[in-house]
Amino acid sequence: MDKMDLYKEFKHLYQPSAKEVAMVNVPPLNFLMVDGMGDPNHSRAYMDAMEILYSVSYTLKFMIKKGSEAIDYRVMPLEGLWWADDMTKFMENRDAWKWTMMIMQPDFITVEMVDVAIGEVRKKKNPPAIGKIRFENYHERWSAQIMHIGPFSEEGPTIEKVHQFIADRGRLTGKHHEIYLSDIRRVDPARWKTVIRQPMELNQV
Repeated sequence: MDKMDLYKEFKHLYQPSAKEVAMVNVPPLNFLMVDGMGDPNHSRAYMDAMEILYSVSYTLKFMIKKGSEAIDYRVMPLEGLWWADDMTKFMENRDAWKWTMMIMQPDFITVEMVDVAIGEVRKKKNPPAIGKIRFENYHERWSAQIMHIGPFSEEGPTIEKVHQFIADRGRLTGKHHEIYLSDIRRVDPARWKTVIRQPMELNQV
């Protein structure tokens, strides 16, 4: 059986330094995605999104592993795009947060495979958000990123560091992007690892 290590293949995107902000050119990648709104600490929609994303991702993994392709791979981490209609009040009103939660998929995964996996999940569980999941290509292009070590509540200075890096070279574009590398149910918050990424546009020389 062939084994694929997506973490190793995309190490520069998923294992950045925690000391220095780096600029990366993110290629087009395929994701399972669910859109929603609300404070993730209290939103039922957020919990439903987690359930369907992981259910379909693991169903795909085992389909591929047992199928004619016979490829084994590790399911990639949860990622989130975050924004609000009024970004000046982003930190004041978490209930107004908008988000897209997503999990990256290997490039050989097709729409047809995703449809089969969704059908399997529907038969077994039929979770509430099954009608909201989609399979989409997402291309961030040039971005600045760094690893944040610690709880989510202490991300502020890390995000400011990323924004300053961009301000010195160009301007922010796109949506605030976080990649959650730690299992927060098992790891001490002081050791949580989160990739902070922000798309950017370089100044014209």
